[in-house]
Amino acid sequence: MTTRAHDETGPAGLLRRRLADDPSRPLVTYYDDAAGERVELSARTFDNWVAKTANFLVDGLGAEPGTRVVLAAPPHWQSAVWLMACWSAGLVAEPVDPDAVRARGGLEAGEPSGPSAPYILAAAEEVLDLVAADAGAEEIVGLSLHALGGPLAHCPPGVIDYAVEVRGHGDRFVAGPEAAPDAPALTVTKTTLTGASLVEEARATAAKWGLDARDRVLVDMSFATLDGLLASLLAPLASGASVIIQRNFDKAALDRRVTVEHVTAVAGLPGWIDESGSLHRLV
Repeated sequence: MTTRAHDETGPAGLLRRRLADDPSRPLVTYYDDAAGERVELSARTFDNWVAKTANFLVDGLGAEPGTRVVLAAPPHWQSAVWLMACWSAGLVAEPVDPDAVRARGGLEAGEPSGPSAPYILAAAEEVLDLVAADAGAEEIVGLSLHALGGPLAHCPPGVIDYAVEVRGHGDRFVAGPEAAPDAPALTVTKTTLTGASLVEEARATAAKWGLDARDRVLVDMSFATLDGLLASLLAPLASGASVIIQRNFDKAALDRRVTVEHVTAVAGLPGWIDESGSLHRLV
């Protein structure tokens, strides 16, 4: 289990409370319809991955509180793990849409935002070749996003293979000195939010949507927006709900998925929006 000092006013505290309340119930389920993948993680298993990744960041890469971590990865259970690992260690997560990286042929000038201090860059294999020469990154980590935890098919020189390196790190993380409540935790769409403000946003969104521990929320939204992060991770954590993250959505699979996964609400699919803003409640 992860032990943290940063979590009373930040997102990692939401995970710790979920672990205390119901560690064995599914927290994150992931579908990739193009690859035919399904992965399900309980709160305990998710937390183990968070701890391993936080230890990798701190012990393996030398990250310190306030270090920026740019995450160029699609909606995925590992993307959620990386975000929570950053928040557990007091780091500043900056998710970037890999589709935008691909369209531009790399990171945008001035991206990531903020000071010019070196940062850690974690990139999905699909865009790794486009960012592997990024001069501003102190460390570059490649994410295979393989369903069975396999390594990168091709690891460019100077790139660290996450799937290989993370295995050697412990599944218990002990954070350093407590981060201030007003310390930056997330930069998204050129806006920076603190850990405390993320928790406030998560609780407000969960209340607006009427989420509780009985809910299963199906989400198809980018992790590079605040709304996407709230729907895909933070609001479910704040409410005790479970989330189903999907990628490469196959419309033909929707009805069966809603039934099999006992979905009670849908976020991010065209035509599935009601008065709550971006959530369509089924039950």
